[in-house]
Amino acid sequence: MKIAKEFRWEMGHRLPFHNGKCRNLHGHSYKLLVEFEGDLDSTGMVMDYYDVKEIISPIVDNLDHSFLVYKEDKKLIDALENLESKKIIVDYHTTAENICTYFLDKIKNADLPKNIYKIKVKVFETENTYAEDELSLK
Repeated sequence: MKIAKEFRWEMGHRLPFHNGKCRNLHGHSYKLLVEFEGDLDSTGMVMDYYDVKEIISPIVDNLDHSFLVYKEDKKLIDALENLESKKIIVDYHTTAENICTYFLDKIKNADLPKNIYKIKVKVFETENTYAEDELSLK
């Protein structure tokens, strides 16, 4: 059985290696779809949606209205520090694919119910583009 919950946030980034527009500072209205697959528990649920929100919302809230910045992008880090802007410095290029992995890593380390055996995340950068990844726990 599967359940899913959607989350949204606003975030800026850039891809300094990119030869096109994505090299520039820009932002997205991101959407995250998190899916948990598992056996039904004694109450007939895979997982309570309240618990899903308690796990995912702090991760999303930390990213909301921030710039996600690759640690080697020193020019952008300096500029954001001068502007006193919220930034999250990461050790990966801020592609949708890497943001998927970021979420999976955070979620797998949460206190998940024992009946959960798969997590899937989709990160939508735009209305019609997304990256998807999944992790089997058993």
